[in-house]
Amino acid sequence: MTTVQDVSDWWATGVSRVEPGVIELRGRPVQELIGTTSFASTIWLMLRGDLPTATQERLLEAALVASVDHGPHAPSIAAARIAATCGVGLNNAVATGVNLLGDTHGGAGQQCLELLADVLARQARGDSLETAATAAIAAWRDRSRYLPGFGHRFHTVDPRREPLLSLVDEAVSEGAVKGDILRAGRAVEAVLNEGRARPIPMNVDGATAIIYGELGFPAPLARGLFVLGRSVGILAHAWEESQQGRRNKGPMPPGIAPTFLGSPATG
Repeated sequence: MTTVQDVSDWWATGVSRVEPGVIELRGRPVQELIGTTSFASTIWLMLRGDLPTATQERLLEAALVASVDHGPHAPSIAAARIAATCGVGLNNAVATGVNLLGDTHGGAGQQCLELLADVLARQARGDSLETAATAAIAAWRDRSRYLPGFGHRFHTVDPRREPLLSLVDEAVSEGAVKGDILRAGRAVEAVLNEGRARPIPMNVDGATAIIYGELGFPAPLARGLFVLGRSVGILAHAWEESQQGRRNKGPMPPGIAPTFLGSPATG
């Protein structure tokens, strides 16, 4: 026979407690957080159960800010803008963009952190860091020609890379993070560019993966946190598009017809 306790246990959670007159996030009254705790710190609290140090907060916020937007040519942004012209609500337009953040568009941070974890695992088994990086790259390329977190189709050098890595360097020098994942990332970058005339530098996905890894987030949360950051850009673009009065906006201007791949009609 189902009891009241059975029902209560069905949704048992340590994330929040909500009762009449009570809202607690990880055991902290929300009224104590409002006005005193940043959004980045609240994200940390909700995911980790405690509040971050000042350095941890700074690194997390930097990674979130770096991922906010990459223009309307990004599929998630473009889809949200198209959706906003189709008569759906703003929430639907945002959800449309978020739902496009998959393995190919939005998953590189998670994949890069998995790659760097493989480098460190090989090093722990006795390989030098360079040998471990070389082997991890080869293993990844057995599955895909794309190495997550490196190179960019628009930027020769991703302008977000250096500010992010500089913050990690500072955190390592302060002893706030260990730096193992940072060293693995730079080792992969060095091996990848050995003998290349045109380098393939680390991009924002690689740099944020290093931050999330150094902060102790598991790889799947590297994608989840990217989604949080990019949602801001998706919202801004969807709102802008909704104010421009266009209806049923397609992926290209109506004066340009898609290339027809069939056979022309005869008659």
